[in-house]
Amino acid sequence: MLTNYIKIAWRNLLRNKVFSIINLLGLSTGITVCLMIFLFIMNEFSVDNFHKNGKSIYRVMRGIDHEGKEVAVSYLSGPYAPALLTDFKGQIAQAVRVNSTDALVTAQDKSFHERKIIDADANFFTLFSFPLLKGNPATVLLEPASVVLTESTAKKYFGSIDDAMGKIVKVDKNLALKVTGIAQDVPTNSHLDFDVVIPLANYKDRAWMTGWINNGLYTYVQLAPMVSEVQVERNFPRFMDKHMGLIMKQAGYHFTLSLTPLQDIYFEQSVFDGARHGDKRVVYIFLSIAILILLVACINFMNLSTVRAVERSKEIGVRKVLGAIKSHLVWQFIGESLLLSAFSCVLSLGLLAVFLPAYSQLLGYPLNLFAYALPIGLFLIGIIVVAGFLSGSYPAFILAAFSPIQALKGKLRLGKGSVSLRQVLVVVQFSISLVLILGTAIGTQQMSYLKNKKLGYTKEQALVVPIESDDIYNFFLNHKPELLAQSRVEAVSMMSGEPGGFFDGHMFDVEAQPNRWKFRTEFADFDFVKTLGLTIIAGRDFSSQYPSDTTQAALINRTTAARLGWTPKEAIGKWLKNTLRDSTNRTIIGVVEDFNFLSLKEAIEPLVISPSNDRRAALIKLVPGNLAASVETIQQLYAKTRPAYPFEYHFLDQQFDQMYQADLRQQTILGIFAGLAIFIACLGLFGLASFSAQQRTKEIGVRKVLGASVGSIVGLLSGDFLKPVGIAILIASPIAWYVMDQWLQNFAYQVDISWWVFAGAGLLAIGIALLTVSYQSIKAALMNPIKSLRSE
Repeated sequence: MLTNYIKIAWRNLLRNKVFSIINLLGLSTGITVCLMIFLFIMNEFSVDNFHKNGKSIYRVMRGIDHEGKEVAVSYLSGPYAPALLTDFKGQIAQAVRVNSTDALVTAQDKSFHERKIIDADANFFTLFSFPLLKGNPATVLLEPASVVLTESTAKKYFGSIDDAMGKIVKVDKNLALKVTGIAQDVPTNSHLDFDVVIPLANYKDRAWMTGWINNGLYTYVQLAPMVSEVQVERNFPRFMDKHMGLIMKQAGYHFTLSLTPLQDIYFEQSVFDGARHGDKRVVYIFLSIAILILLVACINFMNLSTVRAVERSKEIGVRKVLGAIKSHLVWQFIGESLLLSAFSCVLSLGLLAVFLPAYSQLLGYPLNLFAYALPIGLFLIGIIVVAGFLSGSYPAFILAAFSPIQALKGKLRLGKGSVSLRQVLVVVQFSISLVLILGTAIGTQQMSYLKNKKLGYTKEQALVVPIESDDIYNFFLNHKPELLAQSRVEAVSMMSGEPGGFFDGHMFDVEAQPNRWKFRTEFADFDFVKTLGLTIIAGRDFSSQYPSDTTQAALINRTTAARLGWTPKEAIGKWLKNTLRDSTNRTIIGVVEDFNFLSLKEAIEPLVISPSNDRRAALIKLVPGNLAASVETIQQLYAKTRPAYPFEYHFLDQQFDQMYQADLRQQTILGIFAGLAIFIACLGLFGLASFSAQQRTKEIGVRKVLGASVGSIVGLLSGDFLKPVGIAILIASPIAWYVMDQWLQNFAYQVDISWWVFAGAGLLAIGIALLTVSYQSIKAALMNPIKSLRSE
């Protein structure tokens, strides 16, 4: 009997090729989208799960009060780890410090600027489960003069991992290290990423290794068996009082410590570090989209299977007369649904293999299909069962309940209830599609607004050079006059943070203010205001005519003055003092107009600009014109200094793409998924229009004989399908408005959601629906009425 069911199902699929292809395309497209999102979700939730001791590993976080809220900081200084091991003996089994950095690595007379280097304690590979292809995890970093390379890095340097073992590489031309281990390339589901691992013992005398109050590195601890996170955190206040009490009192800070489980690090929000991070909200949004698109595909199947009931009425009547029982008929049609679902899953695997490279590029990291083979297999089985049963059950019961007498007479028609349900399902389909379209449109509008917003500084023709080595630092320190002498260079400034980058927060004592204040800080030279094109609204800029400005002067922005209760003019002449940096008070000599030095997701914060020596980037303002020639001129001048480091740069106006990279990717992917959703919905609409035109053939013939025009018939047929689309617009618009209004709350600067976006999306939906059904409507309207009225 089972074989007979399969044969009948297969023959029915072949007999109705158009409906079968529409169903196959709709389901396979929906399942492919689901598979793509499933892979993304699996990768996101699997981050750091491969570590053997992962459940007992935590990262120690430092908390600091900022404007009444505690902000988590991932960086600690070197002394924390050994002190934690001593003070929490028996509770903390081991601790590892990790410093993310970059350096020039020389191997076989070739130099490489490696950006993914970590300095780590000797037990790094015993705490974490990064597999080693060569070397012993317990001893591979024991000697300071050792280094571990990843597999791809070893091949890049030496051709093979066997040839790499025992070889010497030099870091920054002076630190010679012997290759003692080769690690597998770091998987994409790790928050830590590296190509080279260097023993931290090489930097034991650095300030960030010896001083308590310093932002130097991450500190990871593994708790002893049977010791809980709460037990350790309970004693952190006493630990901080013991080691940091005096320092906190002098500096005006209040630090706290906490533990973040290893598996939670990836989804931490508002934590500035160099590690990989994800956003759970995005994961849940994608999950919702997957469910919605699969629902749209299943609705297609239900609609098309139900309307085909009339075509199969005589078959059902004959089978019932010959003794077929209702349950057999139900399973027959559910079986056809399952078979089509299985075909769709096979096709979706092929589509996934084709589009996976492009999808990985959109996400920004590769996805390994085979790494999740078992979950994908189970997922597809679930899709076949759930989608097959849900999509096939309703039409199966409708078909099996037909009266055999009516069926054999050919008088069987679906009732008004079935028509109403089909229209409801079309409304649901287009509502989902419209919500996705409106989300894409409003998101694109917001990103365009951010990109074109005036930021308060000149970002065009500005070259940013990260100061990542002594070569680059000395070049700008010693050759700035030569740079300024170039006709293509307008201004040059060295600073601690370029707009869109990181700006430190420091505590300040302020004249006539009883409390200490925390302000963002910029440590820059005298040309900072000129190079960025900032506006002085009160007082003056730094000037070489006042040598004391280096140690005794500061600029603030308008927001700082307002926060302190001053007008810009009232702020001039007041003093403030950085409790960590300055030994004497600094006089406020000028106030600059506010500019967006942070992301536009954040409001403008108070900023203090002082000429303290902390240089992390150089900004070169170029004369408008031939940018390529200008850059080449600077590169040639840099090359004359015979540096080891390459000259690397980016333009300041490119910072937008870097700051909002994740948002831009999400908008692109959402736009693609919205397009696929409307495509699936239109497939169903096309199928329904074909069926409707076929069922109303004689009606159309009668109308034409009675004088109806082609246009009126097209309008009649199209109107039946445009009504549910119109209802979908009314339903989707408030839902989309609410969802996107919540999303916009993530931005301090946001667009107003305009009515014309909804009008445009509605017209687009109506236009697409009209184009979809017009072909069948026009075809039916142009049919010869003699053929339409001919008796069967």
